[in-house]
Amino acid sequence: MFAVLKTGGKQYRVQSGDVLRVEKLAATAGETIQFNEVLMVGSTVGAPLVDGAAVQAEVLDQIKGVKTINFVKRRRKHSSKRTKGHRQQLTLLRVTDILESGADKSGVKAAVGAGSVVTEAPAAKAPAAKPAPKKAAKPAPAAEAPAAAADDLKKLSGVGPALEKKLLAAGITSFAQIAAWTEEDVARFDEELSFKGRIEREGWVEQAKELANG
Repeated sequence: MFAVLKTGGKQYRVQSGDVLRVEKLAATAGETIQFNEVLMVGSTVGAPLVDGAAVQAEVLDQIKGVKTINFVKRRRKHSSKRTKGHRQQLTLLRVTDILESGADKSGVKAAVGAGSVVTEAPAAKAPAAKPAPKKAAKPAPAAEAPAAAADDLKKLSGVGPALEKKLLAAGITSFAQIAAWTEEDVARFDEELSFKGRIEREGWVEQAKELANG
């Protein structure tokens, strides 16, 4: 039996025993993790996910992919060029089991990307408790303050509504996040969002530092 799972923005067709490389996960070698975003199991197609299905895998190692070379040359009077290499961090896995149902009762840690909060697989629901005796009504609690709004990323040089939408979709909502980017982060977002060297060319990181400080 095979399954199609989703992780790191990509889809993988797997079956028990397969070894595959995926975007780096928050796990260590020897751990068993569970992918809960399953799009298809055998002949069952999800809408978009198959309810209760999961793929379990053993983490073999944390590795790096093949080096890719990013070459940029600017055609100007005082021309410049830059060559930079990048090796994507990956996790090597071996698929151990495919669950058609009961994923919420397995107790296996859910697979999450590196840098995300690691959560355990949801436990089985406890039986509903009997309703407590009615008490005198209490004043309704004050409404929680709304979450802080995202920064206006269009203040960055070269960022319009379309690029701002790409950044927000990738979870980038504040100048502080961009100001904290490392060279590896810049290379990764440049590749994933097809910015073609715009981040470094426009100097977003330095601009974000100034904007974040007010």
